[in-house]
Amino acid sequence: MTQEGMPHQYRVTAWWTSGCTGLAKSDSAPNAIHFTAPAQFGGFQGRWTPEELLLAAVAACFTTTLRSIASIAEFEYTDLEVEASATLSKLESGYNFSEIVIRPTLCMRDEAERALALDLLKKAHRLCLVSRAFAIPMRFEPQLEVAAALASMQ
Repeated sequence: MTQEGMPHQYRVTAWWTSGCTGLAKSDSAPNAIHFTAPAQFGGFQGRWTPEELLLAAVAACFTTTLRSIASIAEFEYTDLEVEASATLSKLESGYNFSEIVIRPTLCMRDEAERALALDLLKKAHRLCLVSRAFAIPMRFEPQLEVAAALASMQ
């Protein structure tokens, strides 16, 4: 059980299954997610791509962040839809996201709540952990194994 102020750990494992598909699994969810490369890069239609999973994380984080701060502010809304879209551009160094746009649509009970609703949306945008993660450095810790060595150990 975590305590307030203690670090929280999250882990997802992904592996390539065959051809153009893979699986991703989280310790906290019973079902794996099937993914593929985008169709433009040889992947299959009908499966999540890493780019879409990234956008799903942005939209889901914004949604849960707003729910939390709205609850603290005792602000009740009737519906929330969050669309996240991205533009992928080719640069000399390879493909890169040039823009991610978050479009929340919040349905409130009363026009008089408009200013508070907008303030809460802006606050959710500032506080969303996934969006803020793009500003942090990423560590890269590769591990290499030799299949033959693994087989001889069994």
